This record gives sequence, structure tokens and C-alpha cells, in this order.
Amino acid sequence: MIDLFLLLWAVVPPLLLLFFYQYRVSTAPYLFRLFLFFLFGFISGLFADVSGWVFDNVARAIVNGQQIQPSLTGEIFRQLLLVAPIAEACKLAAVIIPIQFLRIQSRFCTSSIFLFTIATAFGFTAQENLGYLLDGTPSVWERLILTPVQAILSAPWGYALGISICLKIRSHRYTQSVAAAWLMAVVYHALVNFLSGPRGIFNYVLFPLLLWLFWQMEQLLRRVQGKHPINIISGYTAEERYWQIALMVLAFFLAGNGIFGLFTLAKTLSPLGIGQIFSASFFLPTLSQLLINLLLGVLGWGIFRYLRDLPKY
Repeated sequence: MIDLFLLLWAVVPPLLLLFFYQYRVSTAPYLFRLFLFFLFGFISGLFADVSGWVFDNVARAIVNGQQIQPSLTGEIFRQLLLVAPIAEACKLAAVIIPIQFLRIQSRFCTSSIFLFTIATAFGFTAQENLGYLLDGTPSVWERLILTPVQAILSAPWGYALGISICLKIRSHRYTQSVAAAWLMAVVYHALVNFLSGPRGIFNYVLFPLLLWLFWQMEQLLRRVQGKHPINIISGYTAEERYWQIALMVLAFFLAGNGIFGLFTLAKTLSPLGIGQIFSASFFLPTLSQLLINLLLGVLGWGIFRYLRDLPKY
């Protein structure tokens, strides 16, 4: 029987984020429909697990059951050609198939389809959380901080799909845009999965990348609400733009690794008791790490605010 505690930790955080995004969009569809897509996303996660299991077994059968030696290159190709395409294809199917039935009764705006995509991704995340937590590989805190990732990855093709369907555009250009956005999601999905493992210095790229992708998702959310995206690259000359791009990369790198440091610190502290945390030998190093990571985050936010508030040409 599934542990109720693990089930709640798997399902409640994605649901809370779904409520948050539904609240932020004034033209959001009914909550019941978002729940349906959340359920479709959960089911698509099951299909993705089964499909991955089948393909892994087919690969073993091709090599006559021999043990496949893990390698860096092999893991990259596995993520890029197997894991990420299956996940993104299952999420895409979980959005498109129900929309084809619902469109008989309703006409959806771009924001509705974008939110359907987000809801599906959160449902996929809930199933993914449940599988990982039952397996016992990651901690609850690890899955908690990674809750928005599936939605962040699927947002570009959700936006492109919304534009294509809602404007009733069937041109080759917009068909290509959906396909390009989906392929981009596959590449980023594979990259995020690869960087999530123990990769040494490459781990310091993961959270800046996720933070930048989250920023892109927020920009798309502004677009579906009819708002102008926030422009942080506003230089008039090429030199100004290159300088601002460098500052933008630095801002995301500092803030992302500040979050990564806090995440690592939380993982270290979670199994410890209150007495151990506040012991003389442990408290000061912990406090210094906390302050350093907060400083990185503040510096990153300060650079971002500086770029955002620059005069626009």
C-alpha cells in the first residue's frame, strides 16, 4: 500500500503551484478542467515510465543481455534520444488529445492552452515524484525544489501550441514553430537530466540554467496575458548589448548557485537534530555558508534589477 505521507509530498506541491498559476491568470479556465489535465499528466507519466522500461529492455535484448557499461557519452545519448523525447512526447499527447475533444464544446484562448500544458506538466511531476519517493533514491527536499522543472521545460511548446490552435493557424510556419519548441524542450530536458547527476563542476551549471528557463517561462506567461515581456537587454550599440548579456549571464550564475548552495545546505541539515545544528563546532560554518549563499543571491538579484531598470531605447 502506498504511504499516505509520500503520496501527499508527491501530489500536494505540484497542485499548490497549479493553484498559484491559475490565480495569476485572469482568463484561466475552470479549475475542474485544470484538474483533468493534471490527471492526464499523471497518466502520461505512467506511460513514459512504461515506455522507458520497454525501450531499456529492447536495448538489452539487442546486445544479447550483456551488461552495458555506463559512460558519459552513452548517458548523454540516452537522455537525448530516449528519456527526454519520451517524456515530452507523452506530455504533448496528454495536452493535444483532450483538447481535440474539448474544442467541440469550447473555444480556448492562448492562456487556457498554456495553462493546460502547465497543469499536465505538474501532473507528470506528481507521478514522477511518487515514483522517486517510493524508490527512496532522492529525499523529499530534492523532489520539492525540482517540482517546477517539468512545467518550465514544457512551457515553450505549450505557448507555441496555444498560438497555433487559438488563432486557427495551420500555416507551415506555425507548424514548424511548435515542432521547434518541442525539440528545444527535448534538448533542455536531456541537459537538465544530465546535469542533475553527480557531474562535478558541471553541477554548478544546473541551477543557473533552471533559473534562466524559469525566467523564460515567466516571460511567456506575460505574453499569454497580453503583457509586454520584460526586456533586460536594451543596449543601443553592439558593445552595450554584449556587456548587458555578460551581466545577465553573471546574474543568473550568481543567483542560481546561491539557490544551489542553499539547497545543498538544506540537504546537509535535514538529517541532523537541533542540538547538532546549534553545536559550537557546526553552527558557525553553517551560518557562514548560509550568508555566502544569500549574498550570491542578493548580488544576482541586484544585477538583474540594474539591467531591468536601465533606460530602454
